[in-house]
Amino acid sequence: MSVNGAAEPSEAELVARRRQLIVLAAALVLAMSTWFSTAAVLSQLKTAWQLSASAGSWLTIMVQLGFVAGAALSAATNLADRVPPRRLILVGTIGAAAANAVVAMADAYPVAIAARFATGACLAAVYPPSLKAMSSWYRTGRGFALGVMIGALTVGSALPHLINALGGLPWRLTLAIASVFTVLGGLIAERLGADGPYATRGAAFDPSQLRAIVADRRFRLASAGYFGHMWELYAMWAWAAAFYRDAFTSPRLASLAAFAVIAAGAGGSIYAGLLSDRVSRTEAAGRALRSSAAVALVAGFLLDAPAPIVVGAGLVWGFWVVADSAQFSTIVTEVTNAVYVGTALTVQLAIGFTLTVFTIFLVPVVRDSAGWGWAFLLLAPGPLLGAWAMRALERELAAEAETVATPAAAPPLAPTPVFVSPFF
Repeated sequence: MSVNGAAEPSEAELVARRRQLIVLAAALVLAMSTWFSTAAVLSQLKTAWQLSASAGSWLTIMVQLGFVAGAALSAATNLADRVPPRRLILVGTIGAAAANAVVAMADAYPVAIAARFATGACLAAVYPPSLKAMSSWYRTGRGFALGVMIGALTVGSALPHLINALGGLPWRLTLAIASVFTVLGGLIAERLGADGPYATRGAAFDPSQLRAIVADRRFRLASAGYFGHMWELYAMWAWAAAFYRDAFTSPRLASLAAFAVIAAGAGGSIYAGLLSDRVSRTEAAGRALRSSAAVALVAGFLLDAPAPIVVGAGLVWGFWVVADSAQFSTIVTEVTNAVYVGTALTVQLAIGFTLTVFTIFLVPVVRDSAGWGWAFLLLAPGPLLGAWAMRALERELAAEAETVATPAAAPPLAPTPVFVSPFF
Protein backbone atom coordinates (compact mmCIF):
# COMPACT_ATOMS: atom_id res chain seq x y z
CA MET A 1 0.00 0.00 0.00
CA SER A 2 1.22 3.53 -0.70
CA VAL A 3 0.34 7.13 0.01
CA ASN A 4 0.96 9.68 -2.71
CA GLY A 5 3.13 7.18 -4.51
CA ALA A 6 5.33 6.44 -1.50
CA ALA A 7 5.40 3.06 0.22
CA GLU A 8 3.92 2.88 3.70
CA PRO A 9 6.72 2.83 6.32
CA SER A 10 7.18 -0.32 8.35
CA GLU A 11 6.32 -0.41 12.04
CA ALA A 12 10.02 -0.30 12.94
CA GLU A 13 10.52 2.74 10.72
CA LEU A 14 7.50 4.49 12.27
CA VAL A 15 8.95 3.98 15.76
CA ALA A 16 12.39 5.15 14.67
CA ARG A 17 11.18 8.29 12.93
CA ARG A 18 8.94 9.29 15.85
CA ARG A 19 11.93 8.97 18.15
CA GLN A 20 14.04 11.09 15.80
CA LEU A 21 11.30 13.69 15.58
CA ILE A 22 11.36 14.02 19.36
CA VAL A 23 15.17 14.12 19.46
CA LEU A 24 15.63 16.71 16.71
CA ALA A 25 12.74 18.87 17.91
CA ALA A 26 14.14 18.93 21.45
CA ALA A 27 17.58 19.76 20.06
CA LEU A 28 16.16 22.66 18.03
CA VAL A 29 14.22 24.09 21.00
CA LEU A 30 17.48 24.38 22.91
CA ALA A 31 19.70 25.32 19.96
CA MET A 32 17.65 28.35 18.91
CA SER A 33 17.53 29.95 22.37
CA THR A 34 20.34 32.37 21.48
CA TRP A 35 18.36 33.96 18.63
CA PHE A 36 16.27 36.40 20.71
CA SER A 37 18.42 36.30 23.82
CA THR A 38 19.16 40.05 23.68
CA ALA A 39 15.55 40.93 22.79
CA ALA A 40 14.47 39.21 26.01
CA VAL A 41 16.74 41.43 28.12
CA LEU A 42 16.61 44.54 25.93
CA SER A 43 15.17 46.79 28.64
CA GLN A 44 18.07 45.87 30.95
CA LEU A 45 20.61 46.40 28.16
CA LYS A 46 19.16 49.82 27.33
CA THR A 47 19.68 50.85 30.94
CA ALA A 48 23.13 49.29 31.31
CA TRP A 49 24.50 50.64 28.01
CA GLN A 50 22.24 53.70 27.66
CA LEU A 51 20.93 52.56 24.28
CA SER A 52 18.44 54.35 22.06
CA ALA A 53 15.50 52.51 20.47
CA SER A 54 17.33 52.22 17.13
CA ALA A 55 20.49 50.93 18.84
CA GLY A 56 18.40 48.25 20.52
CA SER A 57 16.93 47.29 17.14
CA TRP A 58 20.38 46.61 15.74
CA LEU A 59 21.05 43.93 18.37
CA THR A 60 18.35 41.84 16.67
CA ILE A 61 19.00 43.09 13.14
CA MET A 62 22.62 41.97 13.31
CA VAL A 63 21.51 38.41 14.07
CA GLN A 64 19.37 38.50 10.93
CA LEU A 65 22.25 39.90 8.84
CA GLY A 66 24.63 37.34 10.28
CA PHE A 67 22.20 34.57 9.42
CA VAL A 68 21.94 35.90 5.86
CA ALA A 69 25.73 35.99 5.52
CA GLY A 70 26.10 32.48 6.90
CA ALA A 71 23.27 31.16 4.73
CA ALA A 72 24.69 32.84 1.62
CA LEU A 73 28.10 31.27 2.26
CA SER A 74 26.48 27.89 2.82
CA ALA A 75 24.42 28.20 -0.37
CA ALA A 76 27.36 29.38 -2.48
CA THR A 77 29.47 26.42 -1.37
CA ASN A 78 26.66 23.81 -1.12
CA LEU A 79 27.87 23.40 2.48
CA ALA A 80 24.48 22.17 3.72
CA ASP A 81 24.70 19.30 1.23
CA ARG A 82 28.40 18.48 1.65
CA VAL A 83 28.61 18.16 5.44
CA PRO A 84 26.39 15.70 7.38
CA PRO A 85 23.55 17.83 8.79
CA ARG A 86 23.86 16.78 12.43
CA ARG A 87 27.60 17.49 12.39
CA LEU A 88 26.89 20.91 10.92
CA ILE A 89 24.28 21.55 13.62
CA LEU A 90 26.80 20.75 16.37
CA VAL A 91 29.45 23.08 14.91
CA GLY A 92 26.85 25.83 14.47
CA THR A 93 25.56 25.59 18.03
CA ILE A 94 29.05 25.74 19.51
CA GLY A 95 29.80 28.87 17.48
CA ALA A 96 26.46 30.52 18.32
CA ALA A 97 26.85 29.78 22.01
CA ALA A 98 30.38 31.20 22.07
CA ALA A 99 29.30 34.38 20.27
CA ASN A 100 26.35 34.83 22.60
CA ALA A 101 28.66 34.38 25.58
CA VAL A 102 30.80 37.23 24.26
CA VAL A 103 27.74 39.51 24.53
CA ALA A 104 27.30 38.39 28.14
CA MET A 105 30.92 39.30 28.90
CA ALA A 106 31.09 42.46 26.82
CA ASP A 107 31.18 45.92 28.35
CA ALA A 108 30.85 47.71 25.03
CA TYR A 109 27.99 47.94 22.55
CA PRO A 110 30.20 47.61 19.41
CA VAL A 111 31.56 44.29 20.67
CA ALA A 112 28.02 43.07 21.28
CA ILE A 113 26.97 44.09 17.76
CA ALA A 114 29.81 42.07 16.20
CA ALA A 115 29.02 39.11 18.46
CA ARG A 116 25.35 39.17 17.48
CA PHE A 117 26.33 39.06 13.81
CA ALA A 118 28.49 36.01 14.53
CA THR A 119 25.59 34.41 16.44
CA GLY A 120 23.33 34.69 13.41
CA ALA A 121 26.01 33.38 11.03
CA CYS A 122 26.50 30.29 13.18
CA LEU A 123 22.75 29.67 13.49
CA ALA A 124 22.64 29.44 9.68
CA ALA A 125 24.44 26.12 10.22
CA VAL A 126 21.69 24.96 12.60
CA TYR A 127 18.25 25.78 11.20
CA PRO A 128 18.42 24.64 7.52
CA PRO A 129 20.37 21.43 8.30
CA SER A 130 17.85 20.50 10.99
CA LEU A 131 15.05 20.63 8.41
CA LYS A 132 17.09 18.53 6.00
CA ALA A 133 17.89 16.00 8.76
CA MET A 134 14.21 15.64 9.60
CA SER A 135 13.23 15.34 5.93
CA SER A 136 15.46 12.28 5.66
CA TRP A 137 13.00 10.43 7.90
CA TYR A 138 9.72 11.42 6.23
CA ARG A 139 8.14 11.15 2.81
CA THR A 140 4.57 10.66 3.91
CA GLY A 141 3.66 12.98 6.79
CA ARG A 142 6.52 15.37 6.01
CA GLY A 143 4.30 18.45 6.47
CA PHE A 144 3.52 17.40 10.03
CA ALA A 145 7.16 16.56 10.78
CA LEU A 146 8.51 19.89 9.57
CA GLY A 147 5.61 21.62 11.34
CA VAL A 148 6.85 20.10 14.58
CA MET A 149 10.39 21.29 13.78
CA ILE A 150 9.21 24.86 13.16
CA GLY A 151 7.22 24.62 16.37
CA ALA A 152 10.43 23.66 18.14
CA LEU A 153 12.23 26.62 16.59
CA THR A 154 9.37 28.85 17.79
CA VAL A 155 9.55 27.66 21.38
CA GLY A 156 13.33 27.92 21.32
CA SER A 157 13.13 31.51 20.08
CA ALA A 158 10.69 32.32 22.91
CA LEU A 159 12.72 30.55 25.59
CA PRO A 160 14.81 33.57 26.71
CA HIS A 161 11.58 35.46 27.45
CA LEU A 162 10.50 32.62 29.74
CA ILE A 163 13.88 32.59 31.49
CA ASN A 164 13.59 36.33 32.00
CA ALA A 165 9.98 36.12 33.21
CA LEU A 166 10.37 33.28 35.69
CA GLY A 167 13.77 34.07 37.09
CA GLY A 168 14.05 37.85 37.08
CA LEU A 169 17.74 37.15 36.48
CA PRO A 170 20.54 39.63 35.65
CA TRP A 171 20.87 39.98 31.90
CA ARG A 172 24.35 38.43 31.77
CA LEU A 173 23.11 35.27 33.47
CA THR A 174 20.10 35.04 31.14
CA LEU A 175 22.45 35.16 28.13
CA ALA A 176 24.78 32.62 29.69
CA ILE A 177 21.92 30.17 30.26
CA ALA A 178 20.85 30.59 26.63
CA SER A 179 24.40 29.72 25.51
CA VAL A 180 24.42 26.56 27.61
CA PHE A 181 21.06 25.52 26.18
CA THR A 182 22.33 26.08 22.63
CA VAL A 183 25.36 23.80 23.02
CA LEU A 184 23.20 21.18 24.71
CA GLY A 185 20.89 21.24 21.68
CA GLY A 186 23.81 20.60 19.33
CA LEU A 187 25.04 17.70 21.43
CA ILE A 188 21.60 16.10 21.51
CA ALA A 189 21.33 16.30 17.70
CA GLU A 190 24.79 14.83 17.16
CA ARG A 191 24.80 12.15 19.85
CA LEU A 192 21.17 11.00 19.87
CA GLY A 193 20.18 11.76 16.28
CA ALA A 194 20.53 9.41 13.33
CA ASP A 195 20.29 9.57 9.54
CA GLY A 196 16.93 8.58 8.07
CA PRO A 197 16.27 6.10 5.28
CA TYR A 198 15.79 8.94 2.76
CA ALA A 199 19.09 10.65 3.50
CA THR A 200 21.15 11.60 0.46
CA ARG A 201 24.88 11.28 0.08
CA GLY A 202 26.98 14.42 0.38
CA ALA A 203 26.97 16.43 -2.83
CA ALA A 204 29.99 17.79 -4.63
CA PHE A 205 30.29 21.56 -5.00
CA ASP A 206 28.37 22.57 -8.13
CA PRO A 207 27.62 26.31 -8.59
CA SER A 208 25.24 25.55 -11.49
CA GLN A 209 22.78 24.06 -9.01
CA LEU A 210 21.94 27.54 -7.73
CA ARG A 211 20.81 28.53 -11.22
CA ALA A 212 18.79 25.34 -11.64
CA ILE A 213 17.07 25.80 -8.28
CA VAL A 214 16.04 29.41 -8.95
CA ALA A 215 14.88 28.57 -12.49
CA ASP A 216 12.09 26.37 -11.10
CA ARG A 217 8.87 28.43 -11.01
CA ARG A 218 7.51 26.26 -8.20
CA PHE A 219 10.53 27.17 -6.09
CA ARG A 220 10.06 30.86 -6.91
CA LEU A 221 6.38 30.85 -5.96
CA ALA A 222 7.03 28.94 -2.73
CA SER A 223 9.77 31.44 -1.96
CA ALA A 224 7.49 34.42 -2.72
CA GLY A 225 5.07 33.06 -0.14
CA TYR A 226 7.94 32.66 2.29
CA PHE A 227 9.18 36.20 1.69
CA GLY A 228 5.75 37.66 2.48
CA HIS A 229 5.66 35.52 5.61
CA MET A 230 9.11 36.74 6.69
CA TRP A 231 8.17 40.40 6.14
CA GLU A 232 5.83 39.95 9.10
CA LEU A 233 7.18 37.18 11.32
CA TYR A 234 10.46 38.34 12.83
CA ALA A 235 9.35 41.92 13.35
CA MET A 236 6.37 40.64 15.29
CA TRP A 237 8.58 38.31 17.33
CA ALA A 238 11.30 40.91 17.90
CA TRP A 239 8.93 43.59 19.21
CA ALA A 240 6.34 41.50 21.08
CA ALA A 241 8.07 42.06 24.41
CA ALA A 242 8.33 45.83 23.84
CA PHE A 243 4.63 45.95 22.91
CA TYR A 244 3.64 44.18 26.11
CA ARG A 245 5.96 46.33 28.20
CA ASP A 246 3.91 49.29 26.95
CA ALA A 247 0.66 47.43 27.65
CA PHE A 248 1.51 46.25 31.20
CA THR A 249 3.25 47.89 34.13
CA SER A 250 4.96 44.66 35.25
CA PRO A 251 8.14 43.79 33.26
CA ARG A 252 7.84 40.17 34.35
CA LEU A 253 4.24 39.96 33.12
CA ALA A 254 5.31 41.54 29.83
CA SER A 255 8.03 38.90 29.38
CA LEU A 256 5.61 36.11 30.22
CA ALA A 257 3.07 37.47 27.71
CA ALA A 258 5.77 37.71 25.03
CA PHE A 259 6.83 34.11 25.68
CA ALA A 260 3.22 32.85 25.48
CA VAL A 261 2.47 34.77 22.29
CA ILE A 262 5.60 33.58 20.47
CA ALA A 263 5.36 30.01 21.79
CA ALA A 264 1.72 29.80 20.64
CA GLY A 265 3.18 29.43 17.17
CA ALA A 266 4.25 25.88 18.05
CA GLY A 267 0.60 24.85 18.09
CA GLY A 268 -0.03 26.71 14.84
CA SER A 269 2.90 25.00 13.13
CA ILE A 270 1.72 21.54 14.13
CA TYR A 271 -1.88 22.29 13.12
CA ALA A 272 -0.85 23.61 9.69
CA GLY A 273 1.46 20.62 9.22
CA LEU A 274 -1.39 18.19 9.83
CA LEU A 275 -3.68 20.23 7.56
CA SER A 276 -1.08 20.26 4.79
CA ASP A 277 -0.76 16.47 4.82
CA ARG A 278 -4.55 16.08 4.79
CA VAL A 279 -5.46 18.83 2.27
CA SER A 280 -2.49 20.55 0.59
CA ARG A 281 0.62 22.56 1.43
CA THR A 282 -0.67 25.61 -0.41
CA GLU A 283 -4.08 25.59 1.33
CA ALA A 284 -2.51 25.26 4.78
CA ALA A 285 -0.02 28.08 4.11
CA GLY A 286 -2.66 30.32 2.51
CA ARG A 287 -5.04 29.93 5.45
CA ALA A 288 -2.30 30.87 7.91
CA LEU A 289 -1.19 33.87 5.84
CA ARG A 290 -4.72 35.27 5.53
CA SER A 291 -5.45 34.78 9.23
CA SER A 292 -2.16 36.35 10.31
CA ALA A 293 -2.68 39.38 8.06
CA ALA A 294 -6.14 39.91 9.55
CA VAL A 295 -4.74 40.09 13.09
CA ALA A 296 -1.84 42.33 12.05
CA LEU A 297 -4.38 44.88 10.84
CA VAL A 298 -5.86 45.34 14.34
CA ALA A 299 -3.45 44.01 16.99
CA GLY A 300 -1.52 47.22 17.63
CA PHE A 301 -4.71 49.26 18.05
CA LEU A 302 -5.65 47.07 21.04
CA LEU A 303 -2.78 48.35 23.21
CA ASP A 304 -5.12 49.99 25.75
CA ALA A 305 -7.74 47.22 25.69
CA PRO A 306 -8.33 45.03 28.77
CA ALA A 307 -5.50 42.59 29.41
CA PRO A 308 -7.42 39.44 28.31
CA ILE A 309 -8.17 41.07 24.95
CA VAL A 310 -4.66 42.35 24.25
CA VAL A 311 -3.11 39.02 25.24
CA GLY A 312 -5.79 37.01 23.45
CA ALA A 313 -5.22 38.88 20.20
CA GLY A 314 -1.49 38.29 20.59
CA LEU A 315 -2.01 34.56 21.12
CA VAL A 316 -4.14 34.31 17.97
CA TRP A 317 -1.52 36.24 16.02
CA GLY A 318 1.29 34.14 17.45
CA PHE A 319 -0.57 30.96 16.52
CA TRP A 320 -0.97 31.95 12.86
CA VAL A 321 2.11 34.08 12.22
CA VAL A 322 4.47 31.11 12.02
CA ALA A 323 2.00 28.33 11.20
CA ASP A 324 2.78 28.54 7.48
CA SER A 325 6.56 28.53 7.84
CA ALA A 326 7.09 24.78 7.60
CA GLN A 327 4.98 24.53 4.48
CA PHE A 328 7.34 26.67 2.40
CA SER A 329 10.24 24.48 3.46
CA THR A 330 8.23 21.31 2.84
CA ILE A 331 7.31 22.42 -0.68
CA VAL A 332 10.97 23.09 -1.44
CA THR A 333 11.99 19.63 -0.21
CA GLU A 334 9.37 18.11 -2.52
CA VAL A 335 10.04 20.07 -5.74
CA THR A 336 13.84 20.31 -5.58
CA ASN A 337 16.49 17.74 -6.52
CA ALA A 338 16.86 15.74 -3.29
CA VAL A 339 20.66 15.94 -3.44
CA TYR A 340 20.55 19.75 -3.24
CA VAL A 341 17.64 20.27 -0.84
CA GLY A 342 19.95 21.82 1.76
CA THR A 343 21.17 24.40 -0.74
CA ALA A 344 17.64 25.22 -1.92
CA LEU A 345 16.41 25.71 1.64
CA THR A 346 19.40 27.89 2.46
CA VAL A 347 18.85 30.13 -0.59
CA GLN A 348 15.21 30.63 0.37
CA LEU A 349 16.11 31.37 3.97
CA ALA A 350 18.90 33.79 3.09
CA ILE A 351 16.65 36.04 1.01
CA GLY A 352 13.77 35.79 3.47
CA PHE A 353 15.92 36.81 6.41
CA THR A 354 17.27 39.78 4.47
CA LEU A 355 13.71 41.12 4.27
CA THR A 356 13.28 40.89 8.04
CA VAL A 357 15.89 43.60 8.54
CA PHE A 358 13.62 46.24 7.06
CA THR A 359 10.56 45.55 9.19
CA ILE A 360 12.53 45.01 12.41
CA PHE A 361 14.00 48.47 11.87
CA LEU A 362 10.77 50.13 10.71
CA VAL A 363 8.41 48.95 13.47
CA PRO A 364 9.90 51.11 16.27
CA VAL A 365 10.26 54.07 13.89
CA VAL A 366 6.56 53.95 12.98
CA ARG A 367 5.61 53.22 16.60
CA ASP A 368 7.40 56.35 17.82
CA SER A 369 5.71 58.53 15.21
CA ALA A 370 2.24 57.01 14.88
CA GLY A 371 1.79 54.31 17.56
CA TRP A 372 1.71 50.54 17.73
CA GLY A 373 -1.41 50.23 15.60
CA TRP A 374 0.24 51.62 12.48
CA ALA A 375 3.55 49.94 13.31
CA PHE A 376 1.97 46.48 13.20
CA LEU A 377 -0.29 47.45 10.31
CA LEU A 378 2.74 47.84 8.02
CA LEU A 379 3.40 44.10 8.46
CA ALA A 380 0.09 43.02 6.90
CA PRO A 381 1.04 43.45 3.19
CA GLY A 382 3.65 40.67 3.53
CA PRO A 383 1.27 37.82 4.33
CA LEU A 384 -1.26 39.16 1.83
CA LEU A 385 1.39 38.89 -0.91
CA GLY A 386 2.26 35.43 0.37
CA ALA A 387 -1.39 34.34 0.15
CA TRP A 388 -1.47 35.43 -3.49
CA ALA A 389 1.69 33.41 -4.20
CA MET A 390 0.17 30.32 -2.62
CA ARG A 391 -2.93 30.66 -4.80
CA ALA A 392 -0.70 30.93 -7.89
CA LEU A 393 1.38 27.93 -6.79
CA GLU A 394 -1.77 25.89 -6.24
CA ARG A 395 -2.81 26.59 -9.85
CA GLU A 396 0.71 25.73 -11.06
CA LEU A 397 0.76 22.38 -9.26
CA ALA A 398 -2.77 21.55 -10.46
CA ALA A 399 -1.80 22.29 -14.06
CA GLU A 400 1.32 20.17 -13.68
CA ALA A 401 -0.68 17.26 -12.29
CA GLU A 402 -3.18 17.55 -15.14
CA THR A 403 -0.37 17.55 -17.70
CA VAL A 404 1.05 14.36 -16.22
CA ALA A 405 -2.36 12.70 -16.16
CA THR A 406 -3.38 13.75 -19.69
CA PRO A 407 -1.77 12.12 -22.77
CA ALA A 408 0.35 14.52 -24.77
CA ALA A 409 -1.58 16.32 -27.51
CA ALA A 410 -0.33 16.74 -31.06
CA PRO A 411 1.92 19.79 -31.45
CA PRO A 412 0.36 22.92 -32.99
CA LEU A 413 0.99 23.68 -36.65
CA ALA A 414 2.89 26.83 -35.75
CA PRO A 415 4.55 27.84 -32.48
CA THR A 416 2.70 30.40 -30.38
CA PRO A 417 4.87 33.08 -28.75
CA VAL A 418 4.69 32.89 -24.96
CA PHE A 419 5.97 35.45 -22.48
CA VAL A 420 7.78 33.79 -19.59
CA SER A 421 8.12 35.91 -16.46
CA PRO A 422 11.68 36.01 -15.14
CA PHE A 423 10.30 36.13 -11.59
CA PHE A 424 7.24 33.90 -11.24
